[in-house]
Amino acid sequence: MRQLTFFDDRQENAPLASRLRPDTLEEFVGQQHLIGEGKILRMLIERDQISSMIFWGPPGVGKTTLARIIAKKTRSNFIEFSAVTSGIKEIKAVMQDAEEARQMGVRTLLFADEIHRFNKAQQDAFLPYVEKGSIILVGATTENPSFEINSALLSRCKVFVMKALDEEDLTTMLRHGIESPKGFGQMEIDIAPEDLSVIARFANGDARTALNTLEMAVLNGRVDENGTVHVDDEVLAQCMNRRSLLYDKSGEEHYNLISALHKSMRNSDPDAAVYWLCRMLDGGEDPLYIARRLVRFASEDVGMADSQALQVAVAAYQACHFLGMPECDVHLTHAVVYLSMAAKSNALYKACQACKRDVKNLPAEPVPLHLCNAPTSLMKELDYGKGYKYAHDTEEKLTAMTCLPDSLAGREYYTPTTQGREKLVKERLTQIKEWKAARNCDRMKKSFTQEKEND
Repeated sequence: MRQLTFFDDRQENAPLASRLRPDTLEEFVGQQHLIGEGKILRMLIERDQISSMIFWGPPGVGKTTLARIIAKKTRSNFIEFSAVTSGIKEIKAVMQDAEEARQMGVRTLLFADEIHRFNKAQQDAFLPYVEKGSIILVGATTENPSFEINSALLSRCKVFVMKALDEEDLTTMLRHGIESPKGFGQMEIDIAPEDLSVIARFANGDARTALNTLEMAVLNGRVDENGTVHVDDEVLAQCMNRRSLLYDKSGEEHYNLISALHKSMRNSDPDAAVYWLCRMLDGGEDPLYIARRLVRFASEDVGMADSQALQVAVAAYQACHFLGMPECDVHLTHAVVYLSMAAKSNALYKACQACKRDVKNLPAEPVPLHLCNAPTSLMKELDYGKGYKYAHDTEEKLTAMTCLPDSLAGREYYTPTTQGREKLVKERLTQIKEWKAARNCDRMKKSFTQEKEND
């Protein structure tokens, strides 16, 4: 066992974010959509009707703090669990203690931070105790719980979505940090109000980042002969040399950002598209991944309305491959703006999807004999290739020959739009279909006349 020292529990040695951790709902900053007057979570806490729940939100929005406040407000034992240090054995031991406490009339609130990191066996170990009410489970996660938490456990928990703190909330918190005796209230701090706003903006909704930045700036500030700490722009600039935007290349935010990029281009909004592109690149996304998505977009959402779009997207991919970051950012911007401003058509995508449905759901039809090759005499005797008409032998470079199986005769998958250059394709396809329909009509009339003469 580690021996405790005189300094272990001294509050002044704790980080500023820990010293300022609120103890009551009244002190809690943000999440008013959950704990504001008359809101559901506040009413559940005040009526002492809480049940197991999941807090889902970005880092630094107060998930752990709110769990502690709930435990204190409801007079529950508070136990914090870590997925890294807690195995099945430790979980079951704590659950047993919680069950004994419940029989004595004492509730246990078990806080599982980063619950998405608990494996399936660990999550399953919670389940029977949650069902019996031995514990109130409060899980915190930055990942979408529907993807990361077992459905059986998730169905027994209420999910509350927590939002990133806005700039006003963060500025209020920073001002409290300077004035509160728990913070720097015993010191004279010279920092401009606008600098607090700069820190709040830099924190990007994360209270922990905001307070850590303030603490770093104060500790590195210039102290004058009167003991006043001056925080100037140069100190702030050093403390905020890099902002880490929320981005997980394998998590939900990855898919949210690529979705935002795709939908902005589809909506012909180049400004938004370039913004989401830069957000992904700033977060460390592989430029080749983005380039591959642009190649897909070029055919899925632009298609025949501007076939040049595919060439631009492929060229951007090649440029990313040749150069890499950071130089290839401008090539991706080139492609993103081109695709945003190009005429749009999803006719190719719809044709592909409709045809795939038929291939999947209908019988696999044999290739019509007139479309088959006949490289051997036996195959010729079996009528392979019989009736095939070579389009180049005709003046129009067309024949009325059908190329689909008989069961799919007349099926149309590709329906061109009137957008961009696809309008010309639509006109051409209409002419082709009208020409073939007229030839087939003449052929049917001729066949009908011959049948009558034979009769």
